[in-house]
Amino acid sequence: ALKKAKNPLEDPAVREFLRRVRRGYALRQVAPKHMTALPRSDLERLLATCRGDLRGVRDRALLTFAWASGGRRRSEMANARMEHLERVGEAGYIYRLAHSKTDQSGRGATSEPGKPIMGIAAEALTAWLDASGVRKGAIFRQVVRGKATEALSAQAIYRMVKQRAKIARLDGDFGAHSLRSGFVTEAGKQLVPLGEVMQLTGHKNVATALRYYQPGAVGQSKAANLLGTGSTSGSPRPHGTDEEDLALCDGPPQY
Repeated sequence: ALKKAKNPLEDPAVREFLRRVRRGYALRQVAPKHMTALPRSDLERLLATCRGDLRGVRDRALLTFAWASGGRRRSEMANARMEHLERVGEAGYIYRLAHSKTDQSGRGATSEPGKPIMGIAAEALTAWLDASGVRKGAIFRQVVRGKATEALSAQAIYRMVKQRAKIARLDGDFGAHSLRSGFVTEAGKQLVPLGEVMQLTGHKNVATALRYYQPGAVGQSKAANLLGTGSTSGSPRPHGTDEEDLALCDGPPQY
């Protein structure tokens, strides 16, 4: 019965209410609170806190899996299962989402492109699977007394990211969503085409993806450097005094 129920967020009255809330934020110049993004440089600081024990191996695998495969949500990571993981060659994996925020029923799992897990992320995942002995069921598990046990919850993943950021002494408000926004921000920095980014993240709304993409891309934009990067343009005059400037302007500035 629940599967047949309509999404309340699609109701016109609800959509209008949310639109007014966003407009209210804008008029008061108050931005809705978002988790601080974790671009590559900050992610590497988190990874540096992961030691060689089983919990550290797991956290390293989870962080790199979530980030490199397109910034997976914590619910997607909590529901990640071995049955949806496929080995590709000797050093890579493809993961197929069976459930996501935008696909609660899992109907799009067969049509949505697989999420690649390559390089460092693949190495970390292999290390976790070898060390934990996980062969089926949930990929990421709780670690109790040095052994992998039950599936890791979404809330536990949130706490792990927050704690790792604290250990790494990063400034900001971090959580599991920081991996998702950080992936998109880093893609913007490296000028990866937005279409390719959205294919990995699974964003359906361009405006939502741009919210994280633009902060990374803006510094790389040619338009941001139209004035040039040299030190000569607009440099102070080597001569002249304030009195001479005031004389030229017929008095003090009126601005």
